[in-house]
Amino acid sequence: MGTTTASEIAVDVKFSDRIADLVFQPVRERFFKNVQFEEPKGDPGWFGPDSAVWYLFSHTPTVQIGLAAAAMIETLHPDMAWMSVEHTRVLERKNGVPTGKFDEDALASRGGHTLSFFLGVAMGSTEVAERVSRVVRGMHDRVSGVRPDGHEYRAGDPDLLAWNYVTMAWALSAIHERYHPRPMRGERLEQFFREFARMGLELGASEVPTTRAGVYKYLEDSIPLLAVTMPTVDLLNPLAPWRHPVWQRPVYALLYWAVQDLHPDWAQRLMNTPQYSRPRKAAMRAMTRLLLQSSRDGRIREVRQAYARAAAAPRPPAPVGVDETKKSRPERDGAVVAS
Repeated sequence: MGTTTASEIAVDVKFSDRIADLVFQPVRERFFKNVQFEEPKGDPGWFGPDSAVWYLFSHTPTVQIGLAAAAMIETLHPDMAWMSVEHTRVLERKNGVPTGKFDEDALASRGGHTLSFFLGVAMGSTEVAERVSRVVRGMHDRVSGVRPDGHEYRAGDPDLLAWNYVTMAWALSAIHERYHPRPMRGERLEQFFREFARMGLELGASEVPTTRAGVYKYLEDSIPLLAVTMPTVDLLNPLAPWRHPVWQRPVYALLYWAVQDLHPDWAQRLMNTPQYSRPRKAAMRAMTRLLLQSSRDGRIREVRQAYARAAAAPRPPAPVGVDETKKSRPERDGAVVAS
């Protein structure tokens, strides 16, 4: 369970995958311009096609909901909440003062860039993973401030980055376990936590847990540090159904609940998540599963490109003294074919 071969990804382009590509196209055009997955041939990136990280990130619909769940729970940390309000473009502002509304274009930009970063690090080439990580580290170095209570915060604080990492590892694994059509279990899932820890450490986090139990313990140990601040309240509802056109609200209502339902019980109490009867909750989870698995494999073009890249034989270096750019096109193509 939880194994996908490169050949399956490369050649098995199902109709549902094409639909997923069509739905994903606006995100691709705006936010994936500088994150490509096709080159260089033979490069496995940080994790490689046999990794649990690749398997989890191959199902884009669950990954997207997992990112939303992580974004919601991380604002329970007061540093994250105040930093988000004071430095994000997501909240609409007039004369520098938040209005309590969201800037729709900035919200889409934040989500698109977040997905391109995580997918780039998870499945991009080594160069792509290292480059986008440098960009994010540079952004963190420029963000700092002081909360209203006088407490200073820094986006590059190793302990705060550890909190960010843990919320992400928890959310991605939790959504995977609940809604992936063929979820990893046991040791295969533990492999994900061991592998994914590299992402947190590369971004500058202090020591991070590398097991499922360790991630959940870290969250629970953090409870005394957490609180529902006004910035938390302001940032909780980008998926709230009332913020979307009437014809979209049933879907957003379901996803909004599914994100909150994913949170641990203590987080749901902090965020005052609506509680329903067991039968209703089971029915809503079933509807969410149906929605997220409507494209069963969840493969977008970038996923297939990554598997094909890793499976391809690397191109041999040009002989010393030979300028490849001066060869005729047939000669260059022949060299590629011969490889």
